[in-house]
Amino acid sequence: MRKLSLTIRLFIGLLVVAANGLWAQKPARPNIVVFLVDDMGWQDTSVPFWKQATDLNRRYRTPNMERLAKEGLKFTNAYAQPVCTPTRTSLLSGVNAAHSRITHWTSPNKNKNTDFADSSLNSVDWNINGLSPVAGVEHTFHATPLPALLSQNGYYTIHTGKAHFGSAGTPGSDPKNLGFQVNIGGNEIGHPASYLGTDKYDRPVNGKPNRNAVPGLEAYHGKDVFLSEALTLEAIKALEKPVQDKQPFFLYFGHYAVHTPIMADPRFVDNYLKAGLDSIEAKYASLVEGMDKSLGDLLNFLDERQLADNTVVIFMSDNGGLSTKPQRGGTEHTHNLPLRAGKGSVYEGGIREPMLVRWPGVVKPGGVVEQYVIVEDFFPTILEMAGVQKPLTVQSIDGKSFLPLLKNPKRKDDTRALVWHHPNRWIAAEGPMLHWASAIRQGDWKLVYDHRTAGLELYNLNDDIGELKNRATQHPDKVKQLALLLTKQLKTWNAQLPTFKTTGKPVLWPEEAVTQVNSNLK
Repeated sequence: MRKLSLTIRLFIGLLVVAANGLWAQKPARPNIVVFLVDDMGWQDTSVPFWKQATDLNRRYRTPNMERLAKEGLKFTNAYAQPVCTPTRTSLLSGVNAAHSRITHWTSPNKNKNTDFADSSLNSVDWNINGLSPVAGVEHTFHATPLPALLSQNGYYTIHTGKAHFGSAGTPGSDPKNLGFQVNIGGNEIGHPASYLGTDKYDRPVNGKPNRNAVPGLEAYHGKDVFLSEALTLEAIKALEKPVQDKQPFFLYFGHYAVHTPIMADPRFVDNYLKAGLDSIEAKYASLVEGMDKSLGDLLNFLDERQLADNTVVIFMSDNGGLSTKPQRGGTEHTHNLPLRAGKGSVYEGGIREPMLVRWPGVVKPGGVVEQYVIVEDFFPTILEMAGVQKPLTVQSIDGKSFLPLLKNPKRKDDTRALVWHHPNRWIAAEGPMLHWASAIRQGDWKLVYDHRTAGLELYNLNDDIGELKNRATQHPDKVKQLALLLTKQLKTWNAQLPTFKTTGKPVLWPEEAVTQVNSNLK
């Protein structure tokens, strides 16, 4: 009996040791998916990111975004940059566009400035060739890219879809040079020539291949496979290897949708035509729903492979929807109401984006984060998720991890300031704040600065999300405070200001504009 008792005690002791050993093991590092949509407006979804659903929300069918919002967190104050390349390079570098001097979209052609000619202002000497993992490349910002750091720390890194990190002929044009081990369909182009497999995702010009032809999808050429679907199929195929090898993966899925050309996704367009939308609006809505189906297919894959519980999914758009009406709405194919303006603008319609995060076991389902975040925050957040401690980078990081917000969505920080700087001319059309502008947000207050006129506008986003009530004259002290703060940050980053063609002198700094206004009032 004593021998039996001793045996039992030894057995229990072994169980306790084994259990302690299991508890002491670190949890598996999460897989990480960044699902980035191109040119998708804040309202281009059935998920309301405002205090209430709108007619625009009811227009679209995005059931998989709804699922992600139900199972994760919805960020109602998430920001990108006014145009695509600055957002994408900030995400990969953790550096604000004003700091990197990648303030505009990069051309597929090396050393080509994409600014439209302007009658009164000269272009600044911005980094027209984009991001580079190699030092010494002309007109680039040298940085240690996020995927390179993840790859060095054991992640299998996959790039799918639109890259647009750098111009052709520079290292940054090839995602594999930035640390991605797999590249599906990404290079220097900013939009597809065609979404149709029957077009070979190309529309030749004068008998020659279009520079915007999507590369690497020859398996679908001549087939009736929409681009969003082809990219999804290839992304899921690429995931098989890390899943089989039990290796954590980082998937950066940059959809070409919903950027122009606005082409109908035949799987969905009839539903919108029957609902009474005009042809362009219906085609655009079908692009949105096709993107959403891609998200759903990816979520289903994670479920089927029992990966969902250890996979972070982050959904974001790279800038606001294409709408060049500076005041209200838009006439192209998308609307950003109640936000003002759209892509290319530092008003809310150009920079506020739909953002969702799902992380089972960490994120409480169905929550809402009202704290503002910005795209350079992705860099430190993802590294922290991956357990990469004190990464060695050649660049200083401007972003701030939003991991604490995932664990406590109610956290608030009204002292932090977000900055946008777009010293560029985006398109030929005129319009307030479509070009040559900067902005800063701190708390609920936002200051918008017009480079050309030295005009300062002040808005309280808490009760004026549409930026319709300029309160600069009622709150001169707040204007001065934010102008000083914006100027200090821009100078700290050695940001550039355009010069006037007539005098060669630079435009005023925001703090100088305040002084000029006060002098004129005396």
